[in-house]
Amino acid sequence: MMETLYKTPPIQTAIQDLKVTIQDSTLIYPSKQTQNKSFFLSNIDQVLDFHVQTVHFFPANADFPPEIVAARLKNALEKVMVPYNFLAGKLTLNHQTGRLEIECNGSSGAGFVVAAAEFSLDEIGDLVYPNPAFMQLIVQGLGKFEDQPLCVFQVTSFKCGGFALGISTNHVLFDGMSFKIFLENLASQAFDDDKPLPITPCNDRRLLAARSPPQVTFPHPELLKLKPPVGEENAPPVFDCKQDDLDFKIFNLSQDEIGRLKEEAKAATKATGFNVVTAHIWRCKALSCGGRRDRVSTVLYAVDIRGRLEPPLPASYCGNAVLSAYASAKCSALEEEPFSRVVDMVYEGAERMNNEYARSAVDWGEIYKGFPNGEFLISSWWRLGFDEVAYPWGKPRYSCPVVYHRKDIVLLFPEIGGAGSNGVNILVALPAKEMEKFQSLFRKYLP
Repeated sequence: MMETLYKTPPIQTAIQDLKVTIQDSTLIYPSKQTQNKSFFLSNIDQVLDFHVQTVHFFPANADFPPEIVAARLKNALEKVMVPYNFLAGKLTLNHQTGRLEIECNGSSGAGFVVAAAEFSLDEIGDLVYPNPAFMQLIVQGLGKFEDQPLCVFQVTSFKCGGFALGISTNHVLFDGMSFKIFLENLASQAFDDDKPLPITPCNDRRLLAARSPPQVTFPHPELLKLKPPVGEENAPPVFDCKQDDLDFKIFNLSQDEIGRLKEEAKAATKATGFNVVTAHIWRCKALSCGGRRDRVSTVLYAVDIRGRLEPPLPASYCGNAVLSAYASAKCSALEEEPFSRVVDMVYEGAERMNNEYARSAVDWGEIYKGFPNGEFLISSWWRLGFDEVAYPWGKPRYSCPVVYHRKDIVLLFPEIGGAGSNGVNILVALPAKEMEKFQSLFRKYLP
């Protein structure tokens, strides 16, 4: 059997300090006057007030040295901030409604930072392997400004002429799909040809407003109320778990190994790459915890609801249009049932997310305010395609989230070469004994 642990150089060879110097930091604004207004945020947006950081690494291009790239990007951002006017907005609490909204008055601006590192791109090590030093390629906020921007862009040049584009955005702005469209629009405006945006964003988030009155027609065990009534307390939600001292490892599944998992699950209704990988992780994660065999394990995973609503949302809907699907089973069933049945449970969890279920979940958020609730969440960056975006200076060598290690979140992200490589890297963080068991099961259950 092929070794499934991701090959990485010893940790001591990874550079711990990129020696990044900030050369300039400023606020940028839309290139044209935009309308002053309060920007409605859906119930899905409401619980996502935290920043997500991504880094996009580019090799050297003699025609586009980093200083030219920074100027082109700054100009492109100013242009895209006209249709994306909320990027220059300020997150505020409407005390009358108790809801977060974005105040779009054009005065807050987005952050733009130019920096330099003292290493070449090749010297900083394996771009896939999570390196805490990559946090230096991101500025979450700009300390010299009173109102922190909702998004900050940082261009960091390397000694070789390559550079990194680090982007920190408040999650209320984008989900993965709409962020990919934003990147495509940004890249298009960095060309020197004055072409219009390839994709016009749909900024009407009232398309995901709750019904009036709200109609919660399903029990929604995948959601946990912020303040449950006495006697209904449950396990802490996925986004609010106490953290242990964790080991973390990256497991790799090659295209061939994913193909073998699909073959083992051929009796399943829909043995897609995502379904078989999720089922494999779920089984290993649930059984690595030990404990009673009749314990119920619940896995959460995001489902894009744009095409599941009636009528469907526009594909260019800008905002968060994903909800947590779930699958639950006793550990004994995960151990004893055929793999195809576990894959079917994952498939059935996503199929549950039809128009009525999604609308019911949005309405649930209107009444209860709460968060996803499960044993763990699988967060997939695998097929988002950030490294397929074509800029004037080329496509990124690699694009990735700047990750933090949590026992309750498993990350899927692409190999270098993007989604086209068809393999997947899996970041798992667990206490040492659970990690040992997870690693053993990960190998055991690979056909």
